[in-house]
Amino acid sequence: MSDPLEEAELHAWLAAGADQVIETACAHVFLGPLTAFKMKRHKDLGYVDFSTPERRLWALERELAFNRVAAPDIYRAVRRITREADGSLALEGGGPVVDHVLEMRRFDEGAVLAADPDVIDGALADLLGRTIAGFHAEAPLRPGAGWRAMEFTVNSNANLLRELDDKLDAGRVESLIALTGEALAANRDLLEARGQAGFSRRCHGDLHLANILLEAGRPVLFDCIEFSDVLSDLDVQYDLAFLLMDLDFRGRRDAGVRVLSAYLDAAARRFPTSLWDGLAALPLMLSVRAGVRAHVCAHGGDLDTARAYVETAIAHLSPAAPVLAAVGGLSGTGKSSFARAIAPGLGRSPGAVILRTDEVRKRLLGVAPDAQLAADAYGRETTLRTYDALIDEARAVLAAGQAVVLDATFIDPELRHRAEVLAAACGLPFHGVWLETAPEILRGRIADRTGDASDATLATLEDQLARDAGPMSWSRLEASGPTDILARNWIADRTP
Repeated sequence: MSDPLEEAELHAWLAAGADQVIETACAHVFLGPLTAFKMKRHKDLGYVDFSTPERRLWALERELAFNRVAAPDIYRAVRRITREADGSLALEGGGPVVDHVLEMRRFDEGAVLAADPDVIDGALADLLGRTIAGFHAEAPLRPGAGWRAMEFTVNSNANLLRELDDKLDAGRVESLIALTGEALAANRDLLEARGQAGFSRRCHGDLHLANILLEAGRPVLFDCIEFSDVLSDLDVQYDLAFLLMDLDFRGRRDAGVRVLSAYLDAAARRFPTSLWDGLAALPLMLSVRAGVRAHVCAHGGDLDTARAYVETAIAHLSPAAPVLAAVGGLSGTGKSSFARAIAPGLGRSPGAVILRTDEVRKRLLGVAPDAQLAADAYGRETTLRTYDALIDEARAVLAAGQAVVLDATFIDPELRHRAEVLAAACGLPFHGVWLETAPEILRGRIADRTGDASDATLATLEDQLARDAGPMSWSRLEASGPTDILARNWIADRTP
C-alpha cells in the first residue's frame, strides 16, 4: 500500500456519494441508492485494532467471508481505494492502493426485525428457529471455545460494569457479578463437555433483532462478529440466547418460546442427544447476554435501559421452577394453538419448550417437519416409538430446568398416564388439559388446515371419533371459541 489514507479524507469522499451515513462503534456505513460501503474506523478501540490499513483489510475480508455464509446476496466484495495520479481517490482505480472498503447491497433498514418486533408471528418465529439451527449445524467446529468465550465474557462484563459504578447502582451490579460467577462455576463441566461434543462452533456472535433482516418472507442473519474469535467461536446455544434474551426484553416471550422450540426440533436432527441437557445453562447465557447489553447501553448514554438490563440479567439467574403440561384432544381441537398460547407463561424464560408428536414422529422418520406422511407412518409401532421419544426428551428438558408442554392427541389412557408419571418422577407439578368440541367444528377446522406439521385428515378424525378415550382425569375444556381467550382464562385460573 502507499502512504496511509487519513480517515477524514476517506470519510468525506465516501460521504459525498451517499444518501445517508450511519456511525457505529467500529465503522462508518455509507448508504447509496442501491449500494452501501463500510469502512472501519482508523483506530485501536481496545477490544479491536483497526489502526493500520493491513488490520482493516484483515477485518473486512473476514467480515465478507463470514457473512456471506448466511447473507450471500448482501455482502459483495472488498474493494480497493486507490490514489490516482492527480491526487484524487478512486474505487478500483489504476493508482496505488491506500485502503479498502466493504461493498454491500443496500437493504430496507425498516425490514430489520428490531424496527418492528411485532412483525414476528408464529410462522416467522418457527422459521427463525429452524434457520438458526441450520446455520449452526453447518458452522465450523471450534472444540473448547464455548467455555472460553463464556468465561471471557463473564469477566469482561464484570470489568465493564464496574467501570460504570458512578452511573449504575453499584450494589445491583455487584449482585449480578456474584450471581453470574456462581452460575458460571456451576455450569463449567456442562459447557466444557458441550465444547467437546460438537456444540462449540464458529457462530454469528451478535445475533439479536437488529442483525436479522426480513426479506421475501425469510429471515436473513447479517453483521456477524468478525474481529474477535473469542466473541464468535461460541456454544451454539449461547449464540441463540442473544435473540431469546432480546425477545424476552421486548415483551415477546411468545415469539421466543416458538423460536426455541423450533430450534430444538431442527437441531435434534443434526446434533447429539445431549442437546437437551444444555438447557441447564440457558439462564446463565440469557443473563450474560443481558449483561452485555447493560454496559453497551450505559456507555452509549442510555442509563435507564442499562439499569433495566442489569435487573433483567439478575432475574434470569433466579428462574421459575419447571412444570409439565400436556395438551390432548382429537385432531382439530386446537391443541397446538393452545400449547403455544400457554407456553410463555410456564417456567423460566422464554417459557415451556413445546414438544409435538407431529414433529417428533417426522424427526424419527428422517423427513421434513412439513412433509406429508402416509397412513402407515401412524401405525401402533411408530406411534409408540414417537411417544417414547416424546417422554424421553421431556424428561431431559425438565431435568435441565426448563418447563415443557406436550402436544399430542393422548387418546390412549396409558399414554396420558405416562405423562402424569413423568411429572411425578421428576417431582414437578403436572397440568393435563383435554380439549373437546363438536365433531362438525373439528371437521371444518381440519378441512381448512394448511401449512402445519399435522397430517390429520377427515378420515383420521372419523377414526378418532370412533375410539374410546377412557376415563378422563385431565381438565376438560370446551374449545369451540378463540384459543387465545381459552388459554388466557386457563392461565388466569392458575395464577395466585
